[in-house]
Amino acid sequence: MNMLNPSRRGFLMATALVAAAPGLAFAADDPYANSPYRKISDSEWKVRLLPASYEVLRHEDTERPGTSPLLNEHRKGTFACLGCGLPIFKSEWKFESGTGWPSFYTALPGALIRKTDLAIGVPRTEYHCAQCLGHHGHVFPDGPKPTGLRYCNNGVALKFIPA
Repeated sequence: MNMLNPSRRGFLMATALVAAAPGLAFAADDPYANSPYRKISDSEWKVRLLPASYEVLRHEDTERPGTSPLLNEHRKGTFACLGCGLPIFKSEWKFESGTGWPSFYTALPGALIRKTDLAIGVPRTEYHCAQCLGHHGHVFPDGPKPTGLRYCNNGVALKFIPA
């Protein structure tokens, strides 16, 4: 292939390689690539979880605001992913956001992965459990100090573990 005058096939192959490179690099560095949770089928998740939790964790649904019992959870402990039990938030990071969903100003290191969500036509940052990839919610830049972030979490995606 002449690099100064590439063929259509050469151009398409080069474009495909460039487009795939970030995904391939991520897969090679993915510490959760061998997680047993990645091998669970959708039908198995449906059996493991209550319907509302299944829809949120596995299909990125959102629970109705104000319905989570975790809104009123103020004991010392840890909030973990309901899908796999991975600890995500410490209770002292929870705050009353007034949004109707449990909110936290930070998360445990390595507990979450983020992606851009364009579902409502406006870019938002969505986050998932880094271990089972369950959807938890969105993070917004309108939280309290010290981070200024608000992790707006679906309560049905969490379980509380008292200290």
